[in-house]
Amino acid sequence: MTHDHAAGSRRQFLASLAAFGAASALPANALAETPRRVDVHHHFFPPAYRTPLAEWAKREGMGGLLPVQRDWTIESDLAEMDRTGTAAAVLSISTPGVWFGDVEGARLMARQCNEYGADMARTHKSRYGLFAAVPMPDVDGTLAEIAYALDTLKADGIGMMTSYGDVWPGDQRFAAVFEELNRRKAVAYFHPLAPNCCGNLIPGVPAAMLEYPQDTSRAVVSMLFGGVFARYPDIRFLFSHAGASIPVLAGRITNASKGRKDLAEVAPGGIDAMLRKLHYDTANSAFKPTMAALLSLVPASQVLFGSDYPYYSIADNLATFDNLGLTPAQRRAIEHGNAARLMPRLKV
Repeated sequence: MTHDHAAGSRRQFLASLAAFGAASALPANALAETPRRVDVHHHFFPPAYRTPLAEWAKREGMGGLLPVQRDWTIESDLAEMDRTGTAAAVLSISTPGVWFGDVEGARLMARQCNEYGADMARTHKSRYGLFAAVPMPDVDGTLAEIAYALDTLKADGIGMMTSYGDVWPGDQRFAAVFEELNRRKAVAYFHPLAPNCCGNLIPGVPAAMLEYPQDTSRAVVSMLFGGVFARYPDIRFLFSHAGASIPVLAGRITNASKGRKDLAEVAPGGIDAMLRKLHYDTANSAFKPTMAALLSLVPASQVLFGSDYPYYSIADNLATFDNLGLTPAQRRAIEHGNAARLMPRLKV
């Protein structure tokens, strides 16, 4: 062996030893794969949105949320993503959306929020996507904002609420919105809130605990039996919080619908088949019973990682997500593969 070859071998051995030492200091799950997580349920608070949001929270008796909203910054957001190995996040406006009862005000608020989110995505390339807000239930304003958000701002999808007052998205008055989203093969993301009928029904039980997830279930059922899923098959629908009670009630919904004359029209192939085409995030839902129900209804290809940040930290979600016993293939799909398929810009 020549001196040069021996020296080279020694250098390679020392480099390998150093690399092994550095790797052994990492958490066990970091050894297998560099984190490539995409958080699809991730909220932001543009400056123009904070005052009306704070006023709404006070009116609704939800003042406890104000510190979370007030303290959010882009810097703290990125720090949380970096701390948890989250490569990218899709921004969205949380409850109550941008509708505060005024058509022109909602249109302006949607535009301001969307431009702020799009600027975050431009400034921090590859870190942020955007589910653009729309001024529903204003259909004309929503159609205009869909065009601006997708064509000009290059948003990754459209964010909507699960209800508007006491009207749910399966109502025919919203048909033009879904026709346009279907034409564009867009992602439509739904975030829950408490409708007018069902806010603080039980003293000491906040609406976010029970009524928010129940409104997700109402939205899904309204679109199912309103024929939205059947008529607009090219929309990629994404629902929050593991679909709320839908995985648990799917069988009950099927049994209760056997006598419907329009069943073949609204659910060709059956209700279970229709529900399996939808997508669901894991935000504040990565618990064994919840995910067991969801993954018994749909394959892992329909599930995406979400956190509900900053109301719940990404770290809190990961603490339970890590204990689900997912296979490596399921975990890769949920953490980043499915998001990249729906929104190619977010491939990490």
